[in-house]
Amino acid sequence: MGKHEGATSRASALYLRFPMKKIFALFLAMSLALPTTLHAGEGMWIPLLMKKLNYKDMKKAGLKLSAKDLYDVNHGSLKDAIVSFGGFCTGEIISSEGLILTNHHCGYDAIQKHSTLEHNYLADGFWAMTRAEELSNPGLFVNFLVRIEDVTKDMTKVLKEGMSEAERSAAVAERAKELIGKATDGTDYDADVESFYHENEFYLFVYEKFSDVRLVGAPPSSIGKYGGDTDNWMWPRHTGDFSMFRVYAGKDGKAAEYSADNVPHQPKHHLPVSLKGVSDGDFAMVWGYPGSTDRYLSSWGVQQAVDLYNPTVVEIRDAKLAVMRNYMQADPALNILLASSYAQTANYWKYYIGQTEQLVNNHVYQKKADLEAQFTAWVAAEPKRQAKYGETLSLMQQYYAATDASVKNQVYLMEAVIRGPSAVLFAYRTARALERGVSNPEMMAKMMPAIQGQAEGHFAEFHGESDRDLMAVLWKMYAANIPVGQQPRFIQNVVEVGSDFDAYAAHMYATSLFMDPARFAAFLAAPDSATLANDPLTKVANDFREAYFGGQDPTLAEKKTKAYRLWTAGVREMLPNEDWSPDANSTMRMTFGKVGSYEPKDGVTYNYTTTLDGVMQKEDPTNPEFEVPQRLKDLYNAKDFGRYADAQGKLPVGLITDNDITGGNSGSPLINGKGELIGIAFDGNWEAMSGDIFFEDELQRTISVDIRYVLFIVDKYAGARHLVDEMTLHY
Repeated sequence: MGKHEGATSRASALYLRFPMKKIFALFLAMSLALPTTLHAGEGMWIPLLMKKLNYKDMKKAGLKLSAKDLYDVNHGSLKDAIVSFGGFCTGEIISSEGLILTNHHCGYDAIQKHSTLEHNYLADGFWAMTRAEELSNPGLFVNFLVRIEDVTKDMTKVLKEGMSEAERSAAVAERAKELIGKATDGTDYDADVESFYHENEFYLFVYEKFSDVRLVGAPPSSIGKYGGDTDNWMWPRHTGDFSMFRVYAGKDGKAAEYSADNVPHQPKHHLPVSLKGVSDGDFAMVWGYPGSTDRYLSSWGVQQAVDLYNPTVVEIRDAKLAVMRNYMQADPALNILLASSYAQTANYWKYYIGQTEQLVNNHVYQKKADLEAQFTAWVAAEPKRQAKYGETLSLMQQYYAATDASVKNQVYLMEAVIRGPSAVLFAYRTARALERGVSNPEMMAKMMPAIQGQAEGHFAEFHGESDRDLMAVLWKMYAANIPVGQQPRFIQNVVEVGSDFDAYAAHMYATSLFMDPARFAAFLAAPDSATLANDPLTKVANDFREAYFGGQDPTLAEKKTKAYRLWTAGVREMLPNEDWSPDANSTMRMTFGKVGSYEPKDGVTYNYTTTLDGVMQKEDPTNPEFEVPQRLKDLYNAKDFGRYADAQGKLPVGLITDNDITGGNSGSPLINGKGELIGIAFDGNWEAMSGDIFFEDELQRTISVDIRYVLFIVDKYAGARHLVDEMTLHY
C-alpha cells in the first residue's frame, strides 16, 4: 500500500445544484439538532486529544490500557514504540534492543540496494544471524515522537480580519518558525508546526531523529510480495509483507550518524507480541503516520478526480510500466535494478484505477453533493452564517471550473516529466545548485559533498537506456494529449522541428551530464557555466519549473485555500455532534476499531482471516507473482507450524479490521486492547478504494499480516530464532 506520494486533491466544474425548497430547509433544521455518532473505525485521531475525544469510546470497545499507557510525555508509553520510517512508512519497536518491524514494501528500496545477482536478497531473502551482519542504509532514518502541543491560539493570534490568503500564509509561516525555534533551541530535536482542518487548527510536533538504521531481515519476495500486482489492494490476502530493521545510537544513548561503534538503541517502550490470535469483533487499534487524505473534498473535486486526474495518472503510468517491464524481463540484473521504481509506480497505478471505480460505485459524488446542499440551506437560514460562509461553495465552483482545462497538463508535468525519467528529477534537484556554484568556487566547495551524495544515489539505480526510452514514449504522449499552449517549452520545441522524440531522447542519452556518471564527474572536476546551461536536461528542468510554477494562477490557489478553510470550519459548526477527524498529513495518528469480516456484494462474505492453506491454493509456478518457495511448501506439508498455529492447527497469514488507514500507515502496528502486537498493517481493500475521500463504514477494511505468520517465517522458515527470542512474547 505504501502511499509515498500525495494522493487526492482534485475536482471538476459542475454548476451549483441549489437552491433548496423551504420544506427541505425546515426538515434539515430539525435533523441537524439530532446527535450523530462516529462511524465504526472512522477517524485518524491525534494522540494528544485521545483522552478528551476518544478514550471513553475506546474503553467501551475493549481497550484495557490507561490513557497514560497510550500517550505520555514524561514516561514511556505506547507512542514511544511507534516510529516514522524514512518519512514514508511506519515502523514499530518490538524489543528492548531497538528491533523494528515494518512492511516488506517499506524496506523494499533498502533490500534492493543491497541486492546483486550473487546475493539477490529480493529473490532469496536476507537474515542477519549476528549483529555484525546487519546492513547499514545511508539516508534511511526513523523519527520518534517526543511530544505534541496544541498551538492553535499561538498561531491564530497573528491572523487579522481582512488578510489576503497570501498574507495569512506568510504570517503563519513566520509564527511557525518562531515556535519551532523555541521548541528545539538547546536540543537535538526537530520540530514542525502542522495545520489541521485546512488551517483552522495548528499543532506542534517534536521529534528525535535516528540516522543509523540497519537491515536485519527480510523474507524472499515470493513471501513478502506474494500475489504481486494481482493481489495488491485485494482481500483475501496471503502476503507476508514484513521486513526487520534495527535502530542504533551512539554509546551515550543519543542519536548519531552511522558508526561501527554504535550500539542498539534502548527505546522508552517496545511492543509486546501476542501469540493468542484474534476473534471476530476483537478490539484493534492502529498507530502510525498516515500520509494524506482528502475527506473534506467537494463534489466538484470528486468529479475532477473521476473524469480527469485519475485517468491521466493511470494512462501515463501504464506506459511507464510497459517500458520498465520490457527491460526487466530481458535481464535479471535490470530486474533487480529497476524493481523498487517499478513497484512504486505500479502501486499507485492500481490505486488510481481502484479509487476511480469505487468513487463511482460508492456514489461518493452524490454523498458530497448532499452535504453541500445541507450546508447551503444551513447558511441561508441565518444572516451571520451568510456573512461568514456565504461565498464558500461559490469559491469552490470557481476554482474547479477554472482548473478543469489545465489539470491534465499538471498531471503530465508531474507524471511524465518529474516522476517519469529519473534523470529529469536528478537534473531538477541539482541544476539550480550547480548554476549558483559554477560562478562561486567557495559556494561550490561547500555544496560539493551534498551534490556528490545525490549523484551517487541517482547513478546507483540509474539505467540510461530505459530512461531514454521513457523520455521518448512519455513525451510523445505529452505532445499528443495536451494542448500546445499548455506544453512546456521543450515539448513545443521538439514538435516544431518534426516531433521526433526518439531522436531527442537519444541526444539526451548521448550528451547530457545527468545521464552518465563519467560525464557528471568530469563536469564536477571542472565546472563551467556554458556546459551546464547548454545541457539538454538543464533546459528540461528549467522548462518544467517555468511551466509548473509559472502556469499556476495564484488567485486560483487562494480561492481554493479560502474555500476549504471556510468549508471545513462550516461543516464542523453545522454538525457539532459529528466526530470530525482531521485529514492525514504524515503526523502520528491513532485509529481504533475491531476485527471484522464483511460482505462486499450480495451473496459474498469475506472472512476476517486467511491461512497458509490459501497460499498453497493460489500457487502458480508459471506466474512469478504466485510462486511458493520449496521450504515453505515443505513446512506446510509437514504441518510444522510450531507455536504459531491457531486452535484448529492452521497457520494464520492475514487478517482484516475496520480501522481507518491510508498510505504512510504501511508498516503500522495492529494492536489489541492490552497493547500487544497482533499484526502489521499493509493495505486497504478494493471495495473501499474511495476511502481517502469518503470513509465507507460497512466496506472499509485494513489488511494486516498476522504476527504469528511473521514469527513463523522468522523462526521456522528462516531459522532466525534469535530474533524472536529478543521479543517479549505473550501467550
